Amino acid sequence: MNKSYRLLGVSAFAIVFAALAFGGVSAQEKKKAEPKPAACNSLKDESGCGARTDCSWIAASINEKTKKETRRAYCRSKPKTTTKKT
Repeated sequence: MNKSYRLLGVSAFAIVFAALAFGGVSAQEKKKAEPKPAACNSLKDESGCGARTDCSWIAASINEKTKKETRRAYCRSKPKTTTKKT
């Protein structure tokens, strides 16, 4: 009876150890992945926004009467194109 408990404990330890070992490999693979580029709405200058093909620069809005800026210029992502099924 004592040997069967010992065998059960050793096999459980082996299973847990194997799961931790394979989990560590997948975590290392995730760390090696390339970082994603910054989102378009985080870009604050026109040159950085214009350099990317998936972003577009929206010019500032200026009030004609007061000559003051009513809306600041910003960068936003271009809409994604979808193919329509016919």
